[in-house]
Amino acid sequence: MAELTRRRFTLAGLGAAATGVVVGGEGTPARAAAADATDGTAQSSFGPVTVKPTDRRYKDLLVRGYNRRFTGNPDYVRLVGSTAQVVQAVNEAVAAGKRVTVRGGGHCLEDFVDDPDVKVVIDLSEMRSVSFDSAMNAFVIQGGAILSQVYRTLDLGWGVTIPGGSCPPVGVGGHITGGGYGVLSRQYGLVADNLVAVEVVVVDSSGTAKAVIATKSASDPNRDLWWASAGGGGGNFGIVTRFWLRSPGATGTDPTTLLPPTPGGIMINTLYWDWSQLDQAAFTRIATNFGTWHEQNSAPGAAANQLWASLIAVRQGKGGVVVRSQVDPTVAGNQQLLTSFAAAMTQNVAPAPSNTTTGTLPWLYTTTTSAGEVGDVFGIPSLQLRSKTKGAFHKKGFTSTQLGVIYQYMTNSAYSYSGGLMGLFSFGGQVNALSTTANAVPHRDSVMLASFSNYWADATADDQQLQWIRQLYRDVYTSTGGVPVPNTVTDGNYVNWPDPDLADPLWNTSGVPWSTIYYKGNYAKLQQIKATWDPRNIFHHNLSVSSS
Repeated sequence: MAELTRRRFTLAGLGAAATGVVVGGEGTPARAAAADATDGTAQSSFGPVTVKPTDRRYKDLLVRGYNRRFTGNPDYVRLVGSTAQVVQAVNEAVAAGKRVTVRGGGHCLEDFVDDPDVKVVIDLSEMRSVSFDSAMNAFVIQGGAILSQVYRTLDLGWGVTIPGGSCPPVGVGGHITGGGYGVLSRQYGLVADNLVAVEVVVVDSSGTAKAVIATKSASDPNRDLWWASAGGGGGNFGIVTRFWLRSPGATGTDPTTLLPPTPGGIMINTLYWDWSQLDQAAFTRIATNFGTWHEQNSAPGAAANQLWASLIAVRQGKGGVVVRSQVDPTVAGNQQLLTSFAAAMTQNVAPAPSNTTTGTLPWLYTTTTSAGEVGDVFGIPSLQLRSKTKGAFHKKGFTSTQLGVIYQYMTNSAYSYSGGLMGLFSFGGQVNALSTTANAVPHRDSVMLASFSNYWADATADDQQLQWIRQLYRDVYTSTGGVPVPNTVTDGNYVNWPDPDLADPLWNTSGVPWSTIYYKGNYAKLQQIKATWDPRNIFHHNLSVSSS
């Protein structure tokens, strides 16, 4: 079986925009003070630490970025251990006239942090505690935590989890502020849908930094800040230092009931076809089956939301077509659901795929242990991994014409390098139970999330590799100007998969601005919030919310 099928490979939650959006808290001064106490002592022993280019640690901090296409050269990196240290660091940078940004997990897909214009990087990686805040009656997570840490602490401590991504090293800062999608989202919504409060460092019109707690409470005068941060994307309004999470509708004070319960286990079914087995018609049937099933089984409250699946088509030479589905087998009916899904995927498909199903795997170990990073699949060391990712929300599956385009790009031998792939991922379910204005996430009627990616190591091949992935994306969405405009079939793009090409008229000929593709009708409100909370545009990047 191909390399890809031997690895635990999924793009769900891969790549989050740079940390840095304001979100909310429960609002009263008493509660805010109580919450501040959780930040103080535990973190006061670390930092701040300033690392300059002459320091041996400087290179280590620079290579925390995911995409080697981008390399920053800041004047210094400031490692911080508390919110007060973040305030101090921002004040110093602003007073010195230095452009400042923030790094959490380091998985931003574009150059929002590793930009030569950035002179100060505030690194939150030592602010990673996860605890229960009884004063706020919510779980509090510091902005530098990564998903694997969050899953482990929540599960071992209270038997709960969040519906976040499946890439363990991704940081919560960018992930949550962009919405936070993962394999449990069909059951429990996005992580941002479980967000009740956030503390964020903002800069006022005088150039003074301060920490603000904004909340979901209707009576909170800072509520718009929470709203913007729950899906408005990272790097727009300030630096998140803490998130407070509690499930919508959760009641009482027992922490074990205030977030989704940890699944009892994982059972995975894998179907695999090598490209040598597939002609265009067979590939089209497999992908059509995948789309049709999701169109029919993704309504809020549907029993089928217990299942999450992906279809990944890897360029010829490094893999084939993999359909991977998973459930919690301890829930009655789920094993039958897994079997029926596999049957639906193979309906009217010849030849038959290899078909394997695991036993019941432990949830925490399986979720937090990577058997291989993306670069490993293509034989690229992480320090050489260069990439480009483009995305799209889908309300309906691809047409046969679109699938013909994808088939040709994945199998055409005229393209000599085999680092490209296309993925489809389950969406919808409980995500779609909210309105498009409940928070800043506007994508509330899609059933799948599509991803197009390319990976390579040779810097001299950047133009060739970028051209391939850009042309693939353009040709798939050629009927709507080369991009997935919001309509009855597609619904724009996921903000945690930033793509500056959407702002380039060479690649976006639709006439629909990038801001509509990411934020739809919510963009005007985000602009108003930007003007209020970041009036000097201190926090910005090349796809950031503008105040005008």
